[in-house]
Amino acid sequence: MAHPGRSPSRSLPDRLLAALGRLAPGTEPLLVAVSGGLDSMVLLELLLQTREQHGRPLLVAHLDHGIHPESAAPRDLVRRRAAAAGVECIVGSAGLGPGAGETGARVARLRWLRETASARGARWIVTAHQRDDQLETVLMRLLRGSGPAGLAGMSPVGRGMLRPLLGVSRATLQRYAIRQGLTWWEDPANRESRHLRSWIRTTLVPLLEQRLPDLKRRLAGASRQARLDRTAWRAALREWPGLGWSRETGRPSLAWQTLLALPSSLAAQLVAALVREVGGPGGVRRIGRALTALRSAPSGARADLGGGWRLERAFHRLLLLAPEGPDVEPRRSVTAVSIDGPAGETRWGPWRVRWATERAPPRQARDGSTAWFIPGELALRHWRPGDRLAPLGGRGQRLAVRVFQDARVPRSERADWPLLCGAGRLAWIPGVCRSGLLLPEPGAPALRIDVDVAR
Repeated sequence: MAHPGRSPSRSLPDRLLAALGRLAPGTEPLLVAVSGGLDSMVLLELLLQTREQHGRPLLVAHLDHGIHPESAAPRDLVRRRAAAAGVECIVGSAGLGPGAGETGARVARLRWLRETASARGARWIVTAHQRDDQLETVLMRLLRGSGPAGLAGMSPVGRGMLRPLLGVSRATLQRYAIRQGLTWWEDPANRESRHLRSWIRTTLVPLLEQRLPDLKRRLAGASRQARLDRTAWRAALREWPGLGWSRETGRPSLAWQTLLALPSSLAAQLVAALVREVGGPGGVRRIGRALTALRSAPSGARADLGGGWRLERAFHRLLLLAPEGPDVEPRRSVTAVSIDGPAGETRWGPWRVRWATERAPPRQARDGSTAWFIPGELALRHWRPGDRLAPLGGRGQRLAVRVFQDARVPRSERADWPLLCGAGRLAWIPGVCRSGLLLPEPGAPALRIDVDVAR
């Protein structure tokens, strides 16, 4: 429905620019999630109005869930607005069907948005969540038995998501839309009580406000306290003596012995903070049970956290393993990478591999992350059962799996570790063991190769 307008609000563009100002400088496009509803159409309009100020390219993303029979209406509305503004519109289809629930729709939407952002080089996904959404989220989580971390609600920025309108009420957005003469689509699902969020919005909140007129203020206060609590645990994760928070090889981990020395409830809270840091299920009770199971387990043992997330006891570290999938472990699609030319750079999962031509040093470290080789046929590949190499300065050959164990490389990381081969033979396990194969004479022209985890 179209609405005649008068003059635009100045406060909303200012708020949007302030939110964008919190991001690190960059030229990557912003992927704007636009459903066609009131909130997202206002968000798109604000981003279009302030293009000259924020200077970031925009990509409009619309997912047709396939739930409502009239889903073509919002899809076409979003396409027309994007085309009129000269912005590319990416449309996806989930095909969920009319019986799909709100949780399934939300999960499908987020997965598609993340996949689209990754494919198009967009570091940030911008959504139109606003203050009423936040309060409904807090109340919904409370009814579902969420702990303090869940009651903190949605974050304005984090894990690739930007929610610049989170402090703006729905009523404010509607007044702005009317003044601007915007057109939007009213989703009938927003009024269906079979959806928990819709029931909270249309039935529970009005009922509670009859007894508690300041309900929204109270919920906002509880949410602020929960955010302070979550922020404190996030700081403890980084500052706790000896905890050793790390993301080496792309897998978050903590020092296992430090956790063992702590009271079980405290250890569970710190691990929950680690899990929340990367978007996993941070339920403290389940994490506590997982830690209890791992206390007497050998290295390599795992405990399930739900949703494909797992904890692994790996020698002196506790690893957090994310669900397996193409967006989590893209290196699975790579079988080998050639090291060609006198200089270059490539990626191997979370690893960055760089090479350049220079003179070989007098000696090389066996376990370093830098090595020099006689130029020739060099390539990266995965570990294979039965792989062997002759350690530099040692005698005979050793199984690569034994070398991994001696270096205390967790079992979950070995299969994806980059291995360097020369002329078809294993020459180097970066950071673990260098062989004597293709060893250049000191001062001779050589290919220097550096392998580290990209930050």
